[in-house]
Amino acid sequence: MTKTRDSKDNDFNDAIELMFFAYRDFIADPDVILEAHDFGRAHHRVLHFVAGNPGISIADLLDILRVTKQSLARVLRDLIDGDYVEQRIGADDRRKRLLHLTPKGIALHGKLIAPQEKRFNEVLAALGPQAFEQWKKTMRLVINSKDRENVDELIKRSRSARAKNET
Repeated sequence: MTKTRDSKDNDFNDAIELMFFAYRDFIADPDVILEAHDFGRAHHRVLHFVAGNPGISIADLLDILRVTKQSLARVLRDLIDGDYVEQRIGADDRRKRLLHLTPKGIALHGKLIAPQEKRFNEVLAALGPQAFEQWKKTMRLVINSKDRENVDELIKRSRSARAKNET
């Protein structure tokens, strides 16, 4: 006898598939831009988190990305050699290397995020602000519960960094 799947299982499967397809399309435009620079998604993630957290330490970036030092070192070397990211010595702790985007890195990050912002502007226009806020709450709940507060802090810092860059 075959077990029939209830509608909840189908709803979850639908949601899982929608997440995969949404991610595929959300990242497609930046992928084209990255390819023109011989970069991949790992480069994009580093640019994104350094842009939102100017002066981030390598240790903190490793914690966010959850990658090995070796894989981050390779990507950082590409970005530093290409003059997209620079390392500065920490003022309080000279052993720390703090990461900042260069003007070239800021420009590339702007090109990468522009199509994603456009996509979300279209979503906001279609759904309205209340549904968009509910969607953000939903995305937050998909994040591991032990990581949510850290993600909230990262988002606050990123929002603050963007506000500083806009003034």
